[in-house]
Amino acid sequence: MSGRIELPSGLVTFMFTDIEGSTRLARMLGETYRNVLGAHRAVLRAVFDEFRGVELLTEGDSFFVAFSHADAAVAACVEAQRRLASYDWPRPDAVPRVRIGLHTGRAVPVGQEYASAEVHRAARVSAAAHGGQVLCSEATALAVTAAYAATSGGSAGAAAAATLATVDLLDLGAFRLRGFDDDERLFQVTAPGLDRDFPRPRTAEAPRHNLPAEHSPFVGRRAELADLAELISHNRLVTVVGPGGSGKTRLTHAVAEQLLKAYPGGVWSIDAAVAAQGLPTALAAALGLRPEPGRPMIDTVVEQCAERRMLVLLQTCDAAPALTAALAHRLLSRCRRLDVVATGRAPLALAGETVWRLPPLAPADAFALLRDRAAAAQGGRPGDGDPQLARLAARLEGSPLAIQLAAARLRLLPAEQLARRLDDPLGALDNDAAGDGRHASLTNNLAWSYRTLGSRAADLLRRLAAFAGPVELATVEWCDPEALGALSELADKSLVEVVPGPRYRMSDQVRAYALRQLSSTGDEPVIRDRHLAWSLHTLDRVTVDTDGQVRTVSLTELSPYVAEWQAALRWAAATGDVSAGLRLAVALDPWWREHGDTRDGRELLSTLYRRLPAAGTRRVASEPGTPAEAGSVVAVAESVAACLVWAGLTGDRAERERLLARAEAEARGSGDPALLVRVRAARLTLPGDDPGATERDCREVVAQAERTGVPNAAFPAVLTLAELLWRREALAEASDLLGAARHLEAARPEDRGRRAVDWLLGMVALRRGDLVAAHDHLVVALRSRLRHGFRGAAADAVAAIAVRCALGGDPATATVLFGGAEAARGARRTESFGAFWSAHQTSLRAAMGDVTFDAAYADGAGLGFDRIVAMALAVEHPDLEDGAARFAQIAR
Repeated sequence: MSGRIELPSGLVTFMFTDIEGSTRLARMLGETYRNVLGAHRAVLRAVFDEFRGVELLTEGDSFFVAFSHADAAVAACVEAQRRLASYDWPRPDAVPRVRIGLHTGRAVPVGQEYASAEVHRAARVSAAAHGGQVLCSEATALAVTAAYAATSGGSAGAAAAATLATVDLLDLGAFRLRGFDDDERLFQVTAPGLDRDFPRPRTAEAPRHNLPAEHSPFVGRRAELADLAELISHNRLVTVVGPGGSGKTRLTHAVAEQLLKAYPGGVWSIDAAVAAQGLPTALAAALGLRPEPGRPMIDTVVEQCAERRMLVLLQTCDAAPALTAALAHRLLSRCRRLDVVATGRAPLALAGETVWRLPPLAPADAFALLRDRAAAAQGGRPGDGDPQLARLAARLEGSPLAIQLAAARLRLLPAEQLARRLDDPLGALDNDAAGDGRHASLTNNLAWSYRTLGSRAADLLRRLAAFAGPVELATVEWCDPEALGALSELADKSLVEVVPGPRYRMSDQVRAYALRQLSSTGDEPVIRDRHLAWSLHTLDRVTVDTDGQVRTVSLTELSPYVAEWQAALRWAAATGDVSAGLRLAVALDPWWREHGDTRDGRELLSTLYRRLPAAGTRRVASEPGTPAEAGSVVAVAESVAACLVWAGLTGDRAERERLLARAEAEARGSGDPALLVRVRAARLTLPGDDPGATERDCREVVAQAERTGVPNAAFPAVLTLAELLWRREALAEASDLLGAARHLEAARPEDRGRRAVDWLLGMVALRRGDLVAAHDHLVVALRSRLRHGFRGAAADAVAAIAVRCALGGDPATATVLFGGAEAARGARRTESFGAFWSAHQTSLRAAMGDVTFDAAYADGAGLGFDRIVAMALAVEHPDLEDGAARFAQIAR
């Protein structure tokens, strides 16, 4: 140890040195190593004395030295390496390669030693160096720079000043020293006579991010990844907003990994939901920063981040909205090169914030994610085929959380059964034994958001849950005239989605949760009755013109309300107003028949019918000014209407006859001639086994309607009679009957859109071979049926136009149209005309040959109905065809 016994105090620079590979060198040199070690010690001690270093410890080949001035310590290191390199060693391979490390910090000696963490940091800096290299900490580099600038040559004498004039400090970057949680920026001391090229320091490089290593692959979201990355590149604060479980955290982590190169200062993620010690402390821990006594952690963080190009991810901001907003504001205000991406169920509401709402997974991505997670849940082999998984994925609304839960359920249920249970997604997907985490179940996830709502927003959410689909602002205000603020809160917190229109949509999962909350409050009957009243209000608005006239039934106009009316009908059938439910059932009858939803309709009507008599009478009798006997008549009419609708939905002939017989008996007892004619006409719409008897019954019903002054009620019987006449080729009588029936059809709004009179007149013209009349009537029927949404009936019109093409000498077009009509019609093929289509298709096959016919038919089936309809409407009018008789007469 040197003779200097007074140890530096205050800002001290500590030096550690040792010989790299000393053990190998000792084994190689044997006894000669003692001489080498002694010479090495002599050289270094001479330098320490010259630059006023205090030797504290010598052990083997290492030194521990303290300096009062950082510039003197750096100069000593440079001089030591130069003298070691120029020394006359006994042999070229015996040159000791000394590594040196420096660190500067505040320390006070106790006796003849230091008890300070700064000493350990200096030792770790030295351990990171390579033989022949000098490393120093950022603290030493700053101290040297400051001292040299202050005195224009340093504070350690002329020798040190001369040496420092040739020194440069090379920034190697941030590294993690063993035993220390924070990062240390290391500098290499370079000067003439010192080696410059070394491997990277022998310590772990400081991490550039704290993004987690994911347990499963990231699936899909390519468009969202690109969109979000583009937003981040142009905006300092981007908030990713979406419902719980939509994948916000996973997406931002994936984007952050792509952006690592754009942020040399790193990407750092903290989660407000788990930052128990506070957000600034959590961010400091991620950055590797140490707390400073008496200083707020946020000040330490801001100081360290002030000039760093870095990205901070603030996850789950809704767990602590005020604190996350305050942290984001502080960082953005004080750190000009720092960007922030926040995630939550609501925006932060900061100036300059760009809010990006995360959409649900695209159908293809939802299927891919379900397929991947299902395979993982089932040992790598999904038990269901792709079609079943695709149908299940379509029911999960693009929610990654729901998909994860569904994949786990597939260990228990096949995909097809699980999909059928998703009318109640909470019951189908949640596990009663799930943990308390917000992502453990859909219920926990939604409860997390629900607890943050104000009372008015929570009340509106429960009210809107009664609606089956998206609603307009007018409908929201039907629930609450002053609902705009509450609606804004629901949209901000991702419980209601704003879709084009604008309309306001609630996911099935949110609706299921809100309905449970509604039931628990005891308000469900009141809210459901109000929804039923709204449904009747919209029914009147759709079916009645502003002048009070009943409008033509159009399935196109009904379609936006079908789901709502069916929901209201379920409530009415269960416990609500049965008469109101029956009104909805009658309105839905054409929709059920067109779309094949007959099973649900039959079940609802069965429930309604069982409750009808008492409920019908009670409702009417309660209306002011209504006689008691009128209530009985209305109840009978409602009962008959229920039977007629129910009979129209059943495919069982015996059940149909039973219902119609019951309806006829009740109609006879009512004394209402129109009601009786309606029932008798309905019984004839499905011809029996004896066409002659059915024809006689049709004539009798038509005559009865004429006698009792209710001819309109017999219109279905007129159509049945015209069809029977067409089948036995009494074409003149059928034509006259249909011509006289036009005024009947015009008086019946429920039948006007189908244009059945034009349709049958077209069929009569086809039988006569009058292509001009057939074309005119069939195109009118087709256009009307399309406009009013009667797709099945429109397919029949396309098939009839196919016959017109066949008769007009265009077999190729006829066959393509037949293929398209059959594909669109599906199970709604009409019994009466099926044989007619088949006969013409058989003729076309015989004329064209099997191969050509089958190819054209398949082409039509694959075109899609819209293109088939366009093709049918583009068929040239017979008057314009070469050789057409009427065209020839005009030419003459």
